[in-house]
Amino acid sequence: MPSICFYFQVHQPYRMRHYHLFEIGSSQDYFDDKKNREVCRKVADKCYLPANALMLELINRYPGQFKVSYSISGVVLEQFEQYAPEVLESFKRLVATGQVELLSETYYHSLAALFQGDEFREQIKIHQQTIRHHFGVTPTVFRNTELIYSDGIADMVEDLGFQAMVTEGADRILGWRSPNFVYEPAHGRGMKLLLKNYKLSDDIAFRFSQQSWAEWPLTTEKFARWLHSIDGSGDTINLFMDYETIGEHQWESTGIFNFFRALPEAVLRHPQFDFATPSEVIRAYPPVDKVSIPDAISWADTERDLSAWLGNPMQDGSISWLYSMDQAIKESGDQQLLHQWRKLQTSDHFYYMCTKYWSDGDVHKYFSVYDAPHDSYVIMSNVLTDLEIRLKKLPKKTDPVAKKLVRLG
Repeated sequence: MPSICFYFQVHQPYRMRHYHLFEIGSSQDYFDDKKNREVCRKVADKCYLPANALMLELINRYPGQFKVSYSISGVVLEQFEQYAPEVLESFKRLVATGQVELLSETYYHSLAALFQGDEFREQIKIHQQTIRHHFGVTPTVFRNTELIYSDGIADMVEDLGFQAMVTEGADRILGWRSPNFVYEPAHGRGMKLLLKNYKLSDDIAFRFSQQSWAEWPLTTEKFARWLHSIDGSGDTINLFMDYETIGEHQWESTGIFNFFRALPEAVLRHPQFDFATPSEVIRAYPPVDKVSIPDAISWADTERDLSAWLGNPMQDGSISWLYSMDQAIKESGDQQLLHQWRKLQTSDHFYYMCTKYWSDGDVHKYFSVYDAPHDSYVIMSNVLTDLEIRLKKLPKKTDPVAKKLVRLG
């Protein structure tokens, strides 16, 4: 009986304001509160509130049958509390149904897994505490930022006691194998691995309203046929995507809400199919193989690697500079400084610096709040310079830029 496993990422960064050179040393106001409120409210109205209402409608219509899962970053939870508390309440209502699973991640939606193992673990701990505080549940399945995964990251996550991880079902790591089964990490000691079916996921997330696509329009009946065709050749069809797909990336006028509204009935018409959360999937189906991923993968861009955030001098220089402050920031004992430094770790800041303009440039430009990648780099450099000045004014044991980082994952 194949299961449909929906997982949605819910995240908004704290966008930096245009922090100018002449402000260095005199202003600690790094983030654009007005823009962050504006974006949060806009996406709440277009996506989060109507999509949550739709999911609750489907859960009530199909009790015990329709199920979904979410990961909600800590920084977006903070913004919900500040700018859209009704969104947070609507997520609480969904979780209370018992048909929704919450996944764990890094609180700050960071790349810490690649650079600072201790910081990575600390952010996971903070996120776990935050999820328990708001929702009264403790996640047992982990998703790293942007589904970034490697064998080394899996080892760290399994050491923390998680039962499963989710990541990208990239062709180069699967070869002839299918993403529609449960797997294990290469060095796994019991933790399971769920792989995104990127073709079917991206049919919804990216191609749904693309009129040049040969399969447009994507109707519920057509998509259900594609799912049903996997009967007998897979255990789980993992449909992973940004939650903002519903209403923000794909506007209401595209028919995306009606598509999701009709999907459960179309899927459940086949008696062998059901919906399941990640935890239910790993309980229902045994792993079929181990997957070795020595070099990190992600769900970003056609390359499905780290090149959305790392690789050009602006990205690499900024992130090395940022993480080199780790020890000094923590030894300072300044909690405001620590929180600001961690908000700067959010992966979006480095995504905005990406200079890839061949296969996925339009996607990067869509998400960026800056006119050009260099603008983001200059602002980050100004902010990091100010952080260093603040550190020099505080008691510290080490030079914040004394060591060169070696990537972990």
